[in-house]
Order: sequence, then structure tokens, then C-alpha cells
Amino acid sequence: MLRGERTRAAVLEHAIGIASVEGLDGLSIGRLAAELEVSKSGVFARFGSKEELQLATVAAAREVFVDAVVRPAFEAPPGLARLWRLCAGWLTYSRERIFPGGCFFASAAAEYDARPGRIRDAVAAALTDWSSTLARAAEDARQLGQLESTCDIRQLTFELAALVDAANARSVLHGDDSAYDLARTGVRTRLLALATDQDALPD
Repeated sequence: MLRGERTRAAVLEHAIGIASVEGLDGLSIGRLAAELEVSKSGVFARFGSKEELQLATVAAAREVFVDAVVRPAFEAPPGLARLWRLCAGWLTYSRERIFPGGCFFASAAAEYDARPGRIRDAVAAALTDWSSTLARAAEDARQLGQLESTCDIRQLTFELAALVDAANARSVLHGDDSAYDLARTGVRTRLLALATDQDALPD
């Protein structure tokens, strides 16, 4: 059983890397078995179909993202500090290529946004969770009096997500890492404009 779990973990780690660069459609049980030098029947037994492999890859990528971005941010207290760390952590996650193709979910969303089905639903759910996490952090900051009471949380969340997404897209396509600095400045400028206490925002 332990060997089987190790095989599954190795397959998913390799699958995440492929999918972030080539897309989820680039995955196949045969390819993963060959590249990892394990039996095709062994990989099939753990996933059953290409779609189940793709869904498991999305779930595994989601866990990697949470570990890299969300959990560290939640070490900060609720409010502006946590909201800032979520955004800054996302930029670091993309910049440091936790996934070799940049943000896994940006790539998967572009691949599946117009293709109804279970895979699109899984990718959409992961992105919805991210937006909800940002929104909760922003709402906490407003409730704590660190953001203006008139702050439109939905609008702010959209703008913050758009800034970090744009940095990832520009870096991946153009190899321009200065986009992360531009996004970081944009996020900070937006938060400072709404902050009631600018000292609540970490340097």
C-alpha cells in the first residue's frame, strides 16, 4: 500500500509539471508510465482513466498552491497584513515557478474555460476558492476598520486578482519578470488608497 501511494504521488508530481507547461491534455497514463519507468497497468490501477488522472492532477496542484500561498498568508493576523501576504505570496509562487509553466490554474483555465465538463468545473472551483479567500481577507480588513467602510470588496478582489494574473501572463509569455514588480506596486498602491491606517500594511 505504501509503495502504491508513493507511485501515485510521483505520478501526480510529474503530471503537474507537464500540465503546467503543455496543458492537461498533454497527460496520458502511457506517457507518465514511460517517463517514470513504472508499469502502465500500475498507473492505470491508481487512476482508471485519463479524465480521472487529469482531475487528480488538478486536486494535487490545488494542494501545492494552498501550501505555497494560502497557509503562509494565514500565519499573519486577519486584516490588511493577511490580504497583502496573500497577494505577495501569489506573486512569489508564480515568479519562483513552483509550477514550471507559471501559475497552474491560469494555464488550466485558458485551456478549459470554454469546454464544459468535470475538469473545467474543478479548475473553476479552485479559482473560485482563491477569489473567496481574497474576499474574506479584504472583508476582515474592512470589519477591523483597516479599509474604508465604503470599500467595494468584490471590486477590490477583482482588481487584485487581475494584477497578479497579468504579472504571471506577461512573465510566462514574454520572459519579463519586471511584471511582478509592477503588479506588487499596483497591489500596494490600491490597498494604500483604501487603507484607513497605512501602518497596518506591512512593508
